[in-house]
Amino acid sequence: MPVQALIIIDMINDFLNPAGSLYVGGTGRAIIPFVAAKIQEMRLQGALIVLLTDAHDPDDPEFSRFPPHAVQNTWGAELIGEIKAVPSDVRVTKKQLSGMLNTDLEKILQRQQINEVHLVGVCTSICIMETARDLDLRGYRVLVYRDGVADFDPGDHEWALKRMARLFGVQVV
Repeated sequence: MPVQALIIIDMINDFLNPAGSLYVGGTGRAIIPFVAAKIQEMRLQGALIVLLTDAHDPDDPEFSRFPPHAVQNTWGAELIGEIKAVPSDVRVTKKQLSGMLNTDLEKILQRQQINEVHLVGVCTSICIMETARDLDLRGYRVLVYRDGVADFDPGDHEWALKRMARLFGVQVV
């Protein structure tokens, strides 16, 4: 029987607010109602809810590839207003593309005996895909909700969904 977690990736101001430094655009805004509903649904099912977000140092090396974004303890790194955390949610911050690298996420999933992980958030071809790959490599069953993920580029979004399904065994639903 699956023991489930819903991981909500990077639903933060810098990606999903038009004033954010790496605003995904309208496609990102469009997934917010789905993500909010999925959080409520999974909470009611007793799933572990994980809020996985970027939280970079001001001089993070990643800023050589992307504009500065999600600097820890700033507005840009905060959850968007439409996503409400509750005390039972787990917050995990990351400094890299995959939420499994140099974070406590794997320990949290193991401690809760999670074997099935559902992913929503942004960006499909970056943090969603990298996290999905690393979860798959560690033996988790991974589901990605097509209506719950978005990217800067529609072509990259579709490519990433196909790649996750073909190479990583991710179930795109």
